[in-house]
Amino acid sequence: MRIGAHVDPAEPLAEAAARGADLIQFFLTDPQAWKDPEDRADQAEIVASDVDIYIHAPYRINVASSNNRIRIPSRKLLLSHAAGAAKVGAKGIVVHGGYVEASDGLAAGFDNWRKAFAYAADNGGFATPVLIENTAGGDDGVAKSTSSTKMPCARRFDNLARLWDAIGEYEVGFCLDTCHAFAGGEELLGIVDRVKAITGRIDLIHANNSRDTFDSGRDRHDNMTSGEIDPELIVAVIRAAGAPALVETPGGVEGQGADITYLRERLA
Repeated sequence: MRIGAHVDPAEPLAEAAARGADLIQFFLTDPQAWKDPEDRADQAEIVASDVDIYIHAPYRINVASSNNRIRIPSRKLLLSHAAGAAKVGAKGIVVHGGYVEASDGLAAGFDNWRKAFAYAADNGGFATPVLIENTAGGDDGVAKSTSSTKMPCARRFDNLARLWDAIGEYEVGFCLDTCHAFAGGEELLGIVDRVKAITGRIDLIHANNSRDTFDSGRDRHDNMTSGEIDPELIVAVIRAAGAPALVETPGGVEGQGADITYLRERLA
């Protein structure tokens, strides 16, 4: 079982070595900016390494939005970051499910996701597999708020099923975040079977504990042996999914390194 961490993008391979990580995830640009990625000086070194690479798309991206000034740039930005991810040999690019305004309704958001994949197909396709990630709340791409004016497309799994109905004709991957699921009101017991019944696959696990209680709608990660989730439940999710897992937990090298060791020992 390959275990890793989300790391700073400046020297990602050094960050992986410091944590003993088999895989890493990082951003190609400032996650809060509308910015296309540039070629990296270390691209060839990253591609040649035995560390598996995943890229996280900018938080700004929200292809579900009915606001043209958000939706259209989001489509273009996801396409360009997928191209940048391919240049570092990434196995996937993770993007949050996004949201719509309550006045627009979720059906509009699901159809906008379909249009995003159609747009990509008309423009050469995504250069790297897109992995849609479940979210914890409903504010923006970071999904930290429980605001009733925002309707998340990928928090509740009944809505996730509607999203997959809309985009099922395209090749789409899924990233399951344990903190987001727990904080979003989805029980972790049996979650792998429920997800696979919808998506048919789990490509990556974001193995995070939660600082907040079940169904809180708050996206605040904690380390494996801290937080509100029984860490053995997180281990069970990874084992059942049979997918690579990475931690997006606090504490830098020490905190993430301890989390990786914890998971690796229990999954051995």
